[in-house]
Amino acid sequence: MTPAAILAIALLSSALSDPPEAPANGAAVHDQALRRAQVWTEPATPIDEARFGENPRGRDSFAIDQVVECAFKPGGVSGSTPKFECELPGGERVKVKYGASNPEVYTEVAASRLLSALGFPTDRMYVVGRVRCFGCSSDPFEGLQCVNEGTPIAICFPGLDYARAEEFTPAVIERPIEGRRIEAGKERGWKWEELVKIDPAAGGATRDQVDALRLLAVLLGHWDNKAGNQRLLCLGEKSASAKCDRPLAMVQDLGSTFGPDKLDLTKWAATPIWMDAATCSVSMKALPYGGSTFPDIRITEGGRQFLAGRLGKLSTAQIRELFEGARISSYPHKTAEARDVGQWVRAFEDKVRAIVDRAPCPDAS
Repeated sequence: MTPAAILAIALLSSALSDPPEAPANGAAVHDQALRRAQVWTEPATPIDEARFGENPRGRDSFAIDQVVECAFKPGGVSGSTPKFECELPGGERVKVKYGASNPEVYTEVAASRLLSALGFPTDRMYVVGRVRCFGCSSDPFEGLQCVNEGTPIAICFPGLDYARAEEFTPAVIERPIEGRRIEAGKERGWKWEELVKIDPAAGGATRDQVDALRLLAVLLGHWDNKAGNQRLLCLGEKSASAKCDRPLAMVQDLGSTFGPDKLDLTKWAATPIWMDAATCSVSMKALPYGGSTFPDIRITEGGRQFLAGRLGKLSTAQIRELFEGARISSYPHKTAEARDVGQWVRAFEDKVRAIVDRAPCPDAS
């Protein structure tokens, strides 16, 4: 038996229970933190040096061909695409997304790497060779949906066996940015319509930075933008801390991108950046959920320039590496065109040109 299997068996008792959630914060605390929140920070690596074909760097990174062993952690799960939580040998719990036909295995890698390289913080997504999960069934997400319905874990997973493992490929591992989440009761994250609460005079992000984030969301077609898919975070703070010196408003779930349907080249390429180019107005009303929490809004010239200056630093080779690194062509697309990385590069560059190569935006005040 491998060391990971022995560890997995030892973790069986803890695997059947989840840690208690931190007490919810009030709406006033949420609004106060959002008022001072940042949305952008200067990236550590210059944009023109970003390597989109590599996993996020760090001492705890994974090699793209690595076989990662972990122990299954059953419990409730959100969303509608295959995923599960797994505990690494060192005790860290991570989220695993899996399945060749799961578009989020590809979209979230590409979108998170792009945002991160441009300076908009996101969770870290790692492409790995395989995930070997001790205690997993062949399709753990099916059992987790059973748990979501209130059925006991023992019934949803009657054959839970930490002495055997299932392997998942393709698979990606997700690690969140560290910090204390600010949540108001059952409300999690933030709505795009709330970004108007950010106040530069109070130390929050500038309007240019906020508009650049809005415009980047439109470029990606981030249509599933309910509040829970964004996160309000106190960087560097533990759950027990009451401090919030460095609030951050970030996008935490970028799976529903490159659409309107996820990973749909034809529809993504045909979706315009501007609802009204003359006024630099953007909208997501034509996307699923009618734009959800994203309101129609006019982008300032400063916001357009802020994003254009950063997108303009990307080379064609980097954009190709972005889609190749996310293995876009491995998804079972319906058309040969969508399996051609060059077509994705062309669509991306067309969208960039719509932002960069245009007349200045009129006053949006």
